[in-house]
Formats: sequence, structure tokens, C-alpha cells
Amino acid sequence: MMGMATASWPDLAETARTGGVLLIPLGSTEQHGPHLPVTTDTDIASAIVEAAAGRDPRLVVAPAVPYGSSGEHRDFPGTLSIGQDATTLLLIELGRSAGVHFARAVVVSAHGGNALPVARAMQRLSEEGHPVSAWSPSWSGDLHAGRTETSLMLAIAPERVTLDRAEPGDTRPLDELLPLLRAAGVRPVSANGVLGDPAGATPEEGVRLLDRAVDGLLAHLAAPAPLLDRRAPEAWRPTAPGASGGSDGAATIGVSS
Repeated sequence: MMGMATASWPDLAETARTGGVLLIPLGSTEQHGPHLPVTTDTDIASAIVEAAAGRDPRLVVAPAVPYGSSGEHRDFPGTLSIGQDATTLLLIELGRSAGVHFARAVVVSAHGGNALPVARAMQRLSEEGHPVSAWSPSWSGDLHAGRTETSLMLAIAPERVTLDRAEPGDTRPLDELLPLLRAAGVRPVSANGVLGDPAGATPEEGVRLLDRAVDGLLAHLAAPAPLLDRRAPEAWRPTAPGASGGSDGAATIGVSS
């Protein structure tokens, strides 16, 4: 695996010259219940791209972007959000810069709250002709800091999961929670920050989820670039938890900072 953190510019120049693809992991710094670290989304995005690069030597892993749009979690200590507008601008500038040398770049986002900024940035980059796309994992299950993300973290970094603190939060489905989350954010809905139930999480399940995500990313890289969806990004809405924003279900909350 080639990672930019351990590569010099001549190393990267040769990889870019021979068709290397840059993967940019995008996460967040936000609460994930009392049992998971605030870096969970960033850790998951990084694990996906590193595993993908381990399978394909053409892939180059950029340093992770650990901040995004997490305003829905603002009432919890440890949440650091840069908001939708800043996330959009950050991705546009990263895409422009990556396209100078790399034939292709892919933003891999594992935080649902980044979905709208990612969509807006990809729209702008596509209109400008930059070879940048975005991809997010799609997992069924609970919405935030529940069994899915707990299993993933048990597979990725078990030493940073505090299982004796794991407890259920609000387990209602997204369609029922969405108006409440949009109105007031997560804390009035779930005092512990969990949207789901981490019970039953295992590292084995996390490995399976991670493997499926890597398969999905590699399939995205192998497929022809999709036609640009000319609808306004605000019209995009996932049809299932995590469908367009990753494991986090917060993709449609729409809190701006």
C-alpha cells in the first residue's frame, strides 16, 4: 500500500504518472456514544481506503480529513464541526489540487452528515471538469454508534472500544427520528448520543462489513464514471439508513454547522 504519509514527492510523481488513483478518506470528529471514540467515522473511512489500497497497488491513500459537517452533534463535548459550507469548499479545493497530478481522485466519506457538502462539491468539480468522484459505504442497521459502527470499530481498533459503557439509545427508525433531529439535533432525542443499539456487535461482523465496503469501493473504481445528476444536491435523499452518507444515518439531518 502506498500512503502519502510515508511517500516523497518523487515516489508520488511516478505513481501519478503511471495512472495512480488518489483516495481521500473523509470522516468527522463527533460523539459516538459513551463507548466509541469521537474519531470513529474517520477511522472507518481510513480503514476502508487502506484495505482497498492493499488490494490494488495503483491506489494511493491521502491523509484523512478528520473534520466535516457535524452540527447535529454539537451539544456533545468532543464534537468539532466545520459546517456544510466549509466542508464543501474544502473538498472543492482538494479536488482541484488532486487533479493537477492524479488522473483520478475519489473522496471516501464515512460520515452521513457530509452527504450534502460532498454532493455539492462533486457537482462543482464535475462542472469544472476535474476527475474527482465520491463514494460512501452503505450499511443497513441502526443509525449511529449502534451495532454496525461498534462492530466495525471492534474490527479496526478494539482497544479503543469501551464495551462496558455500551448501551442502547433511541432505536426508532430514521423516518420517525428525522423531523426531531432536524429540529433540535441528536441530544434531545438521545441523551447518550446513540441512535440504535450496540448489543450483539462483534469483530467478526465488523470484518465482514469492512470487506463488503472495500468490495463496493473497488467496484466503484472499476465502473465507468456515472453521468452527472443535474438535480440540485438538496434534492438528494437516501432511501435507507446510510444509503448516501455511510453508516451514520445523519445524511439528511441538514444541520448546517
